[in-house]
Amino acid sequence: MTEQEIRVTLSKHKEPFLNKNFDKLGFIDKIEISDGKLNIGLKVTNPYDENLKTLKNDIIKSIRNESGFKGEINLDFQLGILNHIDKQKDSVLPKVKNTIAVASGKGGVGKSTIAVNLAGALSVLGAKVGLIDADIYGPSIPIMLGINQRPEVIKVDSKHMMLPVIQYGIKLMSIGFLMEDNSAVVWRGPMASSALRQFMSEVVWDELDYLLFDMPPGTGDIQLTLSQTIPLTGAVIVTTPQEISLSDARKGHSMFQKVNVPTLGIIENMSYFLNSDNRREYIFGRGGGEKMSIENNIDLLGEIPIATPIREFGDIGKPIVFSQPQSDISKIFKSISLELIKSINRKNSLDSEKPKLEIII
Repeated sequence: MTEQEIRVTLSKHKEPFLNKNFDKLGFIDKIEISDGKLNIGLKVTNPYDENLKTLKNDIIKSIRNESGFKGEINLDFQLGILNHIDKQKDSVLPKVKNTIAVASGKGGVGKSTIAVNLAGALSVLGAKVGLIDADIYGPSIPIMLGINQRPEVIKVDSKHMMLPVIQYGIKLMSIGFLMEDNSAVVWRGPMASSALRQFMSEVVWDELDYLLFDMPPGTGDIQLTLSQTIPLTGAVIVTTPQEISLSDARKGHSMFQKVNVPTLGIIENMSYFLNSDNRREYIFGRGGGEKMSIENNIDLLGEIPIATPIREFGDIGKPIVFSQPQSDISKIFKSISLELIKSINRKNSLDSEKPKLEIII
């Protein structure tokens, strides 16, 4: 029995979510044959799927049937992340697989809180994650992640580059790391846009599965700069249930459509409040995110309730996904993150099937 024979057998099985064989996806992570044992590592979109037990048994059975192997077979599933393949993106961020804008059409919907906990949840699930605080005028990342330090500057090929600050395993960059406490950023739009470009091209990000951008409110210079500098994998729109928020969220979605950035999903924040007898109170209305998702044929990634611990842990710089990892709120963030991973993998898988047009001059 050879590694190639095992690979051929594995290629007859399909990753359950993407419905493509493991070899075609590049999801065969490891094949080791040693001391009469076979160790296999496969990547999947959702390593927590209960149906993987059946898939595991089927794969082991087919290996034994086709090879006659009698020894011990160990098969492990890990998180599989497909790369957004784009030459322009790779020229700016060559080791970053996916770039995601976390945006809203207006302020006050908890977008930064979502971005921080989403990055944390993705990291907890096993992804390599970075987060850029693209809200140049109102940076929130230093407070929400409890950071009070400046990034280190090093030389790379005679060029000065910044090292991202690392907190909770997440690589971070914010204008707040470079400013004095409580000082305001009083810049015109081009200067703010230039700072964002520097955060992409003059920071040593190295290998990342996801680089998230905590976007400022609105549809202005920063949004255009980001979408023009790198073709984003997609955007996540954050809204609250009431119509005034949905109206601006729709504008944010429309803006990304105009610059050819797909919306990967909608997150509804402040969806409900659990009162003392555990009943839901819909303070800001009900079903707004679902309504928008149906109107635009976009996934509703999840609904996050109003909960005091989310605010408390954000204020002290310890996001709830790290402070209370087993809480119901943290489980919601993890569920949303898994839905986002599915959405990104689906998009990247479909993109890989599209014919590539080569223009010959």
